[in-house]
Amino acid sequence: MLRIGLTGGMGAGKSTVARSLVARGAVLVDSDVIAREVVAPGTEGLAALVDAFGSDILAADGRLDRPALAAKAFASDAARTTLNSITHPLVGRRTAELIAAAPADAIVVQDIPLLVENGLAPFMNLVLIVDAAEETRVRRLVEFRGVDEADARARIAAQATDEQRRATADVLLDNNGAEDAVIAAVHRLWEERLVPFERNLRTRKPVLPVDPPVVAANPEWGAQARRIIARLAVACAADASAIDHIGPTAVPGKPAEDVIDIRITVAGPAVADGLRDRLADIGFPVVGAAQVAEGERLHANADPGRPARVLISAAPGTTAR
Repeated sequence: MLRIGLTGGMGAGKSTVARSLVARGAVLVDSDVIAREVVAPGTEGLAALVDAFGSDILAADGRLDRPALAAKAFASDAARTTLNSITHPLVGRRTAELIAAAPADAIVVQDIPLLVENGLAPFMNLVLIVDAAEETRVRRLVEFRGVDEADARARIAAQATDEQRRATADVLLDNNGAEDAVIAAVHRLWEERLVPFERNLRTRKPVLPVDPPVVAANPEWGAQARRIIARLAVACAADASAIDHIGPTAVPGKPAEDVIDIRITVAGPAVADGLRDRLADIGFPVVGAAQVAEGERLHANADPGRPARVLISAAPGTTAR
């Protein structure tokens, strides 16, 4: 199963991209839909909110009156913490249920408006950011959603910045133009990257380009390495003493083969062996026939869109088998 994180600022066109992915066969897990579902009438979530904030957060028909809840829940840090302690576990549990119910070969798209703000990118195999200029987003919110312009700008200002989103993006989808253009880009992405990535992940097939050409220095190499390191850090937990970007792409401004090299330093070969399945599960299967030094292990990215090698080596002073 391939897990894709999808996000973008308000008015960027995230829903258009989500619909396009679903049309190609993706399983959509929409955080906004889940957040409404877990506090619908008759749910434990709504009952807990009433217990915490009072029955006056209910509308006449028994549904949650969201403005009334917001007035109370955002009045103080303590109230906001109470709200989050009720809703976040319920949303997390329902999200896990939906993902578990998806087929083993599914491409699961998690539509998460606050993916960047909540630091969830390292838990995804790939992050798609829908990008549009602020003025374009404001215009869409005013024209198509009926949002007051001042309110639209305030909401945008409260979200992550464009720079923060772009730093998180494995794929940046430009949606400043016509809808047909971004839909076509999504279809190409599906065929050329997502489908092969899912297959490689499921079959644990690493992607190692043969004799990749030397190319001009890419200013994005550092950011790409940081995103890979963040995912590896989640998988390795406390078993890695260091995770570093190494090799030619780690040298700013220097031409190099377009392959990101990462080194994970561990306490010994047994620890490296223990990471084998965990790294494969997140999309970095072992390269079985690779020639590396004694006691070292080589993994490679299963994502055809970002060639990367991950070398696991023992710290100095440890004994290799």
